[in-house]
Amino acid sequence: MAERSELPSVRELLTHAVEAVGGTERDGQIEMAEAVARAVRTGEHLAVQAGTGTGKSLAYLVPAIRHAVQKEATVVVSTATIALQRQLVDRDLPRLAKSLKKPLGREPTFAILKGRRNYLCLHKLDTGAAEEPEDDGLFDAFDVSKMGKEVKRLHEWSSETETGDRDELVPGVSERAWRQVSVTAKECLGAARCPIGTDCFAEQARAEAGRADVVVTNHALLAIDALQGYQVLPEHDLVIIDEAHELVDRVTSVATGELTSAMISAASRRCGKLIDAGIADRLLESGDGLALVLDDLGAGRMDALPQPLAGALPAVRDAAHACLTALGSDRKEEVEEATARKLARSLLEEVHDTAVRLLDAFEEDQANQRDVVWLSSDQYSANPRPPTLRVAPLAVAGLLRERVFGANTTVLTSATLTLGGTFDTLARQWGLPPSSKQVEREQPAGTATEKSPPADGDVIEWTGLDVGSPFDYRRNGILYVAKHLPPPGRDGLGEPMLAELTELIDAAGGRTLGLFSSMRAAKQATEELRGRIDHPILCQGEDSTSLLVRKFAEDQHTCLFGTLSLWQGVDVPGPALQLVVVDRLPFPRPDDPVSSARQRAVEARGGNGFLTVAATHAALLLAQGTGRLHRTMGDRGVVAVLDSRLATARYGGFLRASLPPFWPTTDRQVVRDALRRLDAAAPT
Repeated sequence: MAERSELPSVRELLTHAVEAVGGTERDGQIEMAEAVARAVRTGEHLAVQAGTGTGKSLAYLVPAIRHAVQKEATVVVSTATIALQRQLVDRDLPRLAKSLKKPLGREPTFAILKGRRNYLCLHKLDTGAAEEPEDDGLFDAFDVSKMGKEVKRLHEWSSETETGDRDELVPGVSERAWRQVSVTAKECLGAARCPIGTDCFAEQARAEAGRADVVVTNHALLAIDALQGYQVLPEHDLVIIDEAHELVDRVTSVATGELTSAMISAASRRCGKLIDAGIADRLLESGDGLALVLDDLGAGRMDALPQPLAGALPAVRDAAHACLTALGSDRKEEVEEATARKLARSLLEEVHDTAVRLLDAFEEDQANQRDVVWLSSDQYSANPRPPTLRVAPLAVAGLLRERVFGANTTVLTSATLTLGGTFDTLARQWGLPPSSKQVEREQPAGTATEKSPPADGDVIEWTGLDVGSPFDYRRNGILYVAKHLPPPGRDGLGEPMLAELTELIDAAGGRTLGLFSSMRAAKQATEELRGRIDHPILCQGEDSTSLLVRKFAEDQHTCLFGTLSLWQGVDVPGPALQLVVVDRLPFPRPDDPVSSARQRAVEARGGNGFLTVAATHAALLLAQGTGRLHRTMGDRGVVAVLDSRLATARYGGFLRASLPPFWPTTDRQVVRDALRRLDAAAPT
């Protein structure tokens, strides 16, 4: 591999880039960029906490691009949200590539890569190999008509789009319609066999990614690349994981399997014309039997295999295996038949493998349990689905340790990585050993690389670095804990909390983001307070979240109440947001199957399940939620936590240590006076 050594230093390139985009260099940004450069040289993994306003995107992109150009290699940048992907691809990388063209000697290249399911499949569109809906029993004429119109739109769009990327279709279409024109990796015939393989949008995106210096992807695709037996991402030696606080949840989601009677029926229909009808009917009958069993079981986590399932699941497993055997291996055949066979095998394997995994989950004792199984049922919701069996990994640490950290130098970054004041809390979930060392200051490099030669039994080396934030939290922010309020109960928001909330919003003149632990609490607060205060209150669910956030930002005296997505997805700088209210500490629900099983597994091994799982979950969300207050250097305001346990409970110190260093108080009058001063000083 060719290598260019005569390139400017990371510090010089960063200065050049910051000046080119009209920004200001910050100490934390410089420290982070140099630490990333050191990680690239040494091969040692790096976790960097970089607060809002640090400019962390430039801090990791500059050394990453320098490495890619110098080594003629590809760097993968993984994000959790579409918003950050778009920011990187549409804004940060184009500006950075132009600014670094002269000092690097060429313009760096970049590409975005998503899972195959995100791209239009021209072959499926051309052959009309539409899928039969899994929940066909729930279809009505309106749904069918609406989907037909959406599919027609997709046909028209297919002749206009250059990328086939679903996210570029505005307005979008339903998941049901998109399934008619897309395939998963397992369903794909492959470019060599597909008659339209040379024009395939997914293959074009992969080819472009293979030629790029920087490939932007998402945590889900990173997880698929690690989980599957085949390579999804292009060859690379450096992975940068932004929004790393969400990595475990995203990987867990990808590794979660599900099984429904509708899936089994669809698999039977797919293979029905390709194998003996009696074998396919046997699978259909096993699905009907499973449906009867699931209808009689209660929703929730399963700690032992219910007797009815002990008969139904093996029947599904064996019937699916019989269908796969009858289907046989790929053979030389017409493209149409090959496509039908591939679609059938894909779903049959999913049904069979999930049934096997569900049965295997009950064979281990609690201390050695690898998966958790539960039944979910939302038949009475606005969008009902039949009962679904789900199986999820209790931990993904081993997978990440082997397939991510064991394969590439990895940089993890976020504004929220030190929980309880240490990186070790999240490190354990990632599969990294505890007690990271402090980062050393950048030393002049004597050689092109400082990587140690590989050795058997090496311990994974990693460094934790908190570069802080340019914001003066103690001067510009107050953390108010309503210590006098009774602990929150299960019967909704009590009158003392509603009265407290009313007084705080009145003092702030509106300007309030209310973060609630449930949609029920958010709606109750909205209904109650609309009759008590004069300021407008918007509630999540009354319109699209993006539109509600825009309305909230445009009117300084408006309040916005909502739940989980607002804890991490609101970016409203300035006087429109000067009070963030949290109704209760965001512990996972006691009946959450994955969290409760993880907590029990920790306790089975002699650990503190509550602190390891529930308190960590709450600390992460609380840090993200309180981070909504400061988005720019000039932002000032109050974070009010109306859950007295933050001040009184033993775990309160752990949670407080996870938050930005606000000035703390439990004095009601001090906070009201501060909010009134901020309201009076706010520009109109």
